[in-house]
Amino acid sequence: MKNAGMNIEDKGGDQLVLHVGPQHPGSGHFRIIVTVDGDYIVGAKPDPGYVHRGAEKMAEYRDYIQNIPHLERPVIIDATGVTLPYVLTAEKIIDVEAPERAQYIRMIMAELNRIISHLYWLGIYGIFLGHSTMFMWPMGDRELFIDLAESIGGTRVTFSYVVPGGVRNDMPTNFKERALKTFDYFERRIEEYKKIFFNNPIMTARTESVGILSPADAIKLGITGSNLRAVGIDSDTRKDEPYCLYDRVDFEIPTRKEGDSYARCIVRLEELQQSMNIMKQVLDLIEPGPIKQVIGGVMRGEPGEAFVRTEAARGTMFYHIVSDGEKNPYRVKISVPSFRNLIGMTHLLVGSKLADMPAIYWSLDYWPVEADR
Repeated sequence: MKNAGMNIEDKGGDQLVLHVGPQHPGSGHFRIIVTVDGDYIVGAKPDPGYVHRGAEKMAEYRDYIQNIPHLERPVIIDATGVTLPYVLTAEKIIDVEAPERAQYIRMIMAELNRIISHLYWLGIYGIFLGHSTMFMWPMGDRELFIDLAESIGGTRVTFSYVVPGGVRNDMPTNFKERALKTFDYFERRIEEYKKIFFNNPIMTARTESVGILSPADAIKLGITGSNLRAVGIDSDTRKDEPYCLYDRVDFEIPTRKEGDSYARCIVRLEELQQSMNIMKQVLDLIEPGPIKQVIGGVMRGEPGEAFVRTEAARGTMFYHIVSDGEKNPYRVKISVPSFRNLIGMTHLLVGSKLADMPAIYWSLDYWPVEADR
């Protein structure tokens, strides 16, 4: 069959190569080169790098404080998630430890950012599956948690709040009351999410048994975060290698055994509740006290290196900093969860139907800017 004027010829079983992106196929400029045979994907080659900014190299030309707003930019919707491990690593280099109150406030900001990030993902996923209400609801509710974080950090979205030695400023006196009121509202809201979206037969038909990842493949591919927990592996750095004061709070690690797109979605939904549970306990445990250990003079450490791993919104994030004793770090290496989860994208797309690509792609919560950094 030929299409007049386009010179397209159907040769039956021939394969077709499609370029998906790089104009925001999900969130951030990114391209997937997809080869299809009929309705099925027989090849998928991720093509990242469109938003690479050289964050690691640029960190060598800034001091330890200047790097905080700089390194925050690749993951602005999880600003605390990307800066907290950097600061913890820098604190090892300069040999300083934050006071107890600052440690608790860091946990609150990290969990607020986890919720902010997950709600952004959920809103985009609603659009991916053609459910516009599930875009408007999470994006609207996300503003409540941004407001809470703003009341602590003073800015919206990019906080640059966690610093070596503690945090920039204390929480407002009425924060606990505001937070508990928000949590009470949002716990009811989660049940409404389930009714309108997660229990919706259209959503389950699009995601259940779609993009199945086995535990063995997840481990082999280095999958992390919610995507790893969706195959039944209860790995979470907050429990595996506690940092800040996570060993003082009790929380569950949501897991599923199916390993499909729906499992990856429901794990993130359940993590919203766990983040609120953590913050409720912290608000009961936190005591008055200093929020920062003052560091006099120019901030620098002894020559050496340090490594810290934390649990960001998308999974394990860790920093490796090398110091030569100067005010700027000699080397900063960031290992981000999106880059490791990217490896699983090809594995899941090949063999799937083309129509299932949006459901699989965004179920991984792949953030191109984070991966390219």
